Amino acid sequence: MSTTTDDETPFDAYRDEVDRPLWRLFFEYGPGRLHWFAIGMVANFIAQMSSLIPPLILGAAIDAIFAGDGAYSLPVVPNAWLPATEMAQFWFSVSAIAAAFIAVGIGTWIYGVSANLFAHEVMHSVRVDCFTKMQNLDMTFFDDKQTGEVMAVLNDDTRNLEMFLDNALVNSLRLLVMVGGITAILFLLNWQLAFVTLVAVPAMFVFTLWFMRVVEPRYVRQRSAVARLNTRLENSISGVGLTKTTSSEEHEVGRVRKASKRFFDDTMAVLKLSYLYRPGMELLAGLAFAATFLVGGWWIAMESAPGPMTGTLQVGEFVTFLFLTQFIVAPLAEVSNIVDQYENAKASSERVFGLMDIPVYVTDPDDPVDLERVDGRVEYDDVTFSYATDEARALGKDLEGDEELIVEDVSFVADPGDTVALVGATGAGKSTLLKLLLRLYDVDDGEVRLDGHDVRSLRIDDVRRAVGYVSQDTFLFDGTIADNIRYGNFDASDDAVEEAARAAQAHAFIEGLEDGYDTRVGERGIKLSGGQRQRVALARTVLQDPEILILDEATSAVDTKTEFMIQQSIDRLTEDRTTLAIAHRLSTIRDADTILVLEDGRVVERGDHETLLAADGRYATLWEAQAGNLDEALETLADGGESGQ
Repeated sequence: MSTTTDDETPFDAYRDEVDRPLWRLFFEYGPGRLHWFAIGMVANFIAQMSSLIPPLILGAAIDAIFAGDGAYSLPVVPNAWLPATEMAQFWFSVSAIAAAFIAVGIGTWIYGVSANLFAHEVMHSVRVDCFTKMQNLDMTFFDDKQTGEVMAVLNDDTRNLEMFLDNALVNSLRLLVMVGGITAILFLLNWQLAFVTLVAVPAMFVFTLWFMRVVEPRYVRQRSAVARLNTRLENSISGVGLTKTTSSEEHEVGRVRKASKRFFDDTMAVLKLSYLYRPGMELLAGLAFAATFLVGGWWIAMESAPGPMTGTLQVGEFVTFLFLTQFIVAPLAEVSNIVDQYENAKASSERVFGLMDIPVYVTDPDDPVDLERVDGRVEYDDVTFSYATDEARALGKDLEGDEELIVEDVSFVADPGDTVALVGATGAGKSTLLKLLLRLYDVDDGEVRLDGHDVRSLRIDDVRRAVGYVSQDTFLFDGTIADNIRYGNFDASDDAVEEAARAAQAHAFIEGLEDGYDTRVGERGIKLSGGQRQRVALARTVLQDPEILILDEATSAVDTKTEFMIQQSIDRLTEDRTTLAIAHRLSTIRDADTILVLEDGRVVERGDHETLLAADGRYATLWEAQAGNLDEALETLADGGESGQ
């Protein structure tokens, strides 16, 4: 793995390691679809070759029928196959031209449909595979806020690949057929004039190589800029509430303006080259046409070969040359678009496979232990963890011993049915510690065990089905309330959903809504209050019916009345379940079997509520700090009732 800089993302690190990305695209996604590609290419070849027939027929007809100064002949076609009389030659010409245009139309339709089937099937598979990969990536990836990067891959990059497969490849074949076919015909008609017509081709080739070398790094910067712009837009839109409440609109506009200006600058750097390249190619092709007209016109007008040339040039041949020279201008000028699409697709495919190549470290073991029955015993044995370790893995870095430990040498046991509570200041490592049980991260040292098994020896699905997780940052998908309660248990009946809602103290407020369980909650559940969202999340966990429950400050974001309602739901939910709870308000965990006080990732105190108060340490200090408001809170809770907050 190459050395990376401090601000590199996994995309940057692994994209640089992608070798021959477009070849890889074909080898990984071509099998099973190549028949469509082959049909399209054959049809395109037939269509392009057919388009060269009318100029040939026209030239032969002019010389043999209209000018009458030559025999009716066509390159590589035996004269015995051609008609001898002028009338027969006329109708043969008409029929051949009509047949050629019909072949062009049919071939164009076939290759259009076939090429699009191939391109869109590949695009569909790439997009789904990228999303599947994203779903399986370690949480460290998402901690780095790569949402905009992923959206750029799923949308912009896959679209670039589709355009390349659909347009650039077809146009490349068209270019090869037209240039190759026209070159062969011109040399068969008059090899001396053919050299004049094709004199610009070597210059075009050199010009194209220069363009590809210079434009490639600009495309890489452009793709990076659009990804960063997407990330900035996504973050700004998601945080619009904070922006408004802090009157920071101008600040956000400035940040978006800066990201957009970078994208603008990088895009213009590409376009400036493109606008130089295409006119340059058209100029060279135009000079070739002018040279052909000059030499051929002189040849016919003076009725003698100019300069070192010898022989004769017939009018029909000259007309064919002019037509075919014009035919060659368009595909040669199209090289700029082909190169644009190629470089864009190359940069995009590097990003696609850069995402695909990010290794996943939290995976199922090769020979997992079957977790048939869960009792709910949880053990943490000298557990140590650092985010820097996961980040270094993702970026291919060596830590060199300078990582900051988030959790250090933590040990405790929760027997089946026990409640273990974690308290401590923000950043003490409480949430991270419990996420290790779910294998959202893996420990650096020590073990987390479930019923005596290291969780790394179990299937991830088995562990997560056994553990229900309720966080303070409740997420609801845009959909109905019933859909959100049912999430993760998609086949649950309506009765089961309602029963779970009743257990979570959510049924009453749901029934009070106009559409009841069919009420749409909006993006992230914005149409519901914080307390309502929390109870929907609890109902979802009730429906899961886990043996172990993790409560990550599940009531910290609601008012006192709502907390009382939610706490009633939690008390029912935790009965006979092993519960690991992070407490914001200590009153909610005073009955816990064990309370752990964390500081800087280490357990500094442990015991039950009374023991810790008697020790007069950090817990006692925290309790006294909250006790001043406790009497008032209890009086408020005594009023009862259900809050809509």
